[in-house]
Amino acid sequence: MAEGSVLVEGSSFMDPFKGFLLTYFMPESCYDEFFLNFNLLDVPCLKILLSKGLGIGIILGSVMVKLPQIFKLMGSKSAEGLSFQTILLELLAITGTMAYSIHNKFPFSAWGEALFLMVQTVVIGFLIQRYGGSTSRGLLFIVVYVSLLFLVLSPVTPMSVVTYLQASNMPAIIIGRLIQAVANFKNGHTGQLSAISVFLLFAGSLARIFTSLQETGDTLMAITYVISSTCNGIIALQVLYYWNSSPEHKKKKKKKSE
Repeated sequence: MAEGSVLVEGSSFMDPFKGFLLTYFMPESCYDEFFLNFNLLDVPCLKILLSKGLGIGIILGSVMVKLPQIFKLMGSKSAEGLSFQTILLELLAITGTMAYSIHNKFPFSAWGEALFLMVQTVVIGFLIQRYGGSTSRGLLFIVVYVSLLFLVLSPVTPMSVVTYLQASNMPAIIIGRLIQAVANFKNGHTGQLSAISVFLLFAGSLARIFTSLQETGDTLMAITYVISSTCNGIIALQVLYYWNSSPEHKKKKKKKSE
């Protein structure tokens, strides 16, 4: 009986979870290091594990990262303080990252959040148009974007165009965030911007700098996330600075001065 309880050489107590771990968290060489050789301090494998874990965490978080923004828009039935131009530029950046990653066959853990961010950003774009008084324009926006997305992801689009699209992320992110930052400054508040969404986007883009270098080794993607983190950081600082300001507060202040 005692002999039956002894692990067979080359096996591990983690073997029931081996398939799951190899699929999502580590290559077989790292599995062997951790669970057969019990070398839990192997630096290259720890980097891989951290990168995979962060990547999956970012993807799971991205499923709901913009939901607070969507709920805030729907609750107030107002898109005051949000720039539709920023949404368009953000979609350009997200689409570029997604198309570039798919064409290069990068692992889903390296870019998966782009898929969920894209869906949520399209919804926000529609709501901005709807609460701006033009539901038909919002529907047209969805149809045009989905059509262009299918075109970009199809084999018809050459890799050179996809690479150019990814490279255009940098100016798109900078211009988009600057438009939002200037609008916040002019308004003296961040309007219907959701603080939760802003801070989650900032944290996610910071983590993506490490995961993109670790999982893809692609400098262009890493630089894109560095710029994205910087721009998201500016918006996050504005949210903190204008924390006690709101459209209603500004209107009341204006009435008192009159």
